[in-house]
Amino acid sequence: MEDLNAILAPGMLVRHPDHAEWGVGQVQSNIAGKVTVNFPDTGKIVIDGTRIALVPIFDA
Repeated sequence: MEDLNAILAPGMLVRHPDHAEWGVGQVQSNIAGKVTVNFPDTGKIVIDGTRIALVPIFDA
């Protein structure tokens, strides 16, 4: 599977498709398919971008 999150850049807002309770997170980095996202209540999570397609938020 290709990197589903290649367009994500630091500062962008995203949601995790399987964890709506985490709320809107901010991308911290996107390096070699590993996306680090800071969620307000959950903290920093490293996500394998080749397995999970984060949902970009453009109208927050």
